[in-house]
Amino acid sequence: MSNTKILVTRQWPTGPQERLAASHDVTFRAPDTTMSHDEFMAAAKEYDVIMPTVSDKIPAEFYPAAKGKVKILASYGVGYNHIDVEAARANGIAVTNTPDVLTDCTADLAMGLLLAAARRIGEGERETRAGKWEGWRPTHMIGKKVTGATIGIVGFGRIGQAMARRAHFGFGMKVVFQDAWNVPDDIKAANGNAEQLGSIEEVAAASDFLSLHCPGGDATFKLINADIFKAMKPGCILVNSARGDVVDEDALFDALDAGTLTAAGLDVFMGEPALDPRFLKYENLVLAPHLGSATDGTRDAMGHRAIDNMEAFLKGDTPGDLVS
Repeated sequence: MSNTKILVTRQWPTGPQERLAASHDVTFRAPDTTMSHDEFMAAAKEYDVIMPTVSDKIPAEFYPAAKGKVKILASYGVGYNHIDVEAARANGIAVTNTPDVLTDCTADLAMGLLLAAARRIGEGERETRAGKWEGWRPTHMIGKKVTGATIGIVGFGRIGQAMARRAHFGFGMKVVFQDAWNVPDDIKAANGNAEQLGSIEEVAAASDFLSLHCPGGDATFKLINADIFKAMKPGCILVNSARGDVVDEDALFDALDAGTLTAAGLDVFMGEPALDPRFLKYENLVLAPHLGSATDGTRDAMGHRAIDNMEAFLKGDTPGDLVS
């Protein structure tokens, strides 16, 4: 293990970095920016382990170039659509991620986005900071009631279930959801007596709030498209803490213009960190810079989980979070 060369592509919290430095030959790349194409191609020939993040765009040419050298991509983050898993497998490269540890914080953030969009908190803060608030009045900045409303959830995995619990047990919301797997009755009961519907269109039509918790990648690319927005219950509010490419952004703007969509709380965007300038034109959008897992305890835990996976692999054991 001492001869294994490791590259960490982005700055991590201090605790996990110190743990790595204490027992491994590790390079902590600087500056704290996304790895370039050329950097990945050079790393393919130099490192045995690369620990990327969800913001790293790994070029297709990397995988055959890394064959026989890079043994594992121990990714920091639950999503892995930044990695071509099939190409990694074909070139003998293992892939791991860091699920579980960010479930609660991501669901917390999604609930925060829902509340902020529903109660127009961002608009209100901007008005207050600008010195434009004229005092309380009966018709000022009317929002949408959350308690007792219906939330629709797309993707009923760990985070979707955590969102359902917050919505139902915290705010008395009715929960409906869509997922490709047939969710057992005991799981539905434990997560707010959630009701599984047959399609996203059905969920959209029944929901006051539609919250996305599905993975990114080819299978869900622009999953929330013009047809889904047309099916939405009038006045619906969208929440996306999943992946930006799950939403067709052109269709989202059309729905906002048509009034089909009342507001949205968004933590992720297509092509982030580049942001379509149209987002800035809508006061009824709550925009966050991919903060789902951004708490001290969670980001530490993600780093330690990535290290655990990497160390298990190097010992010849099966990592607990092996994707491929």
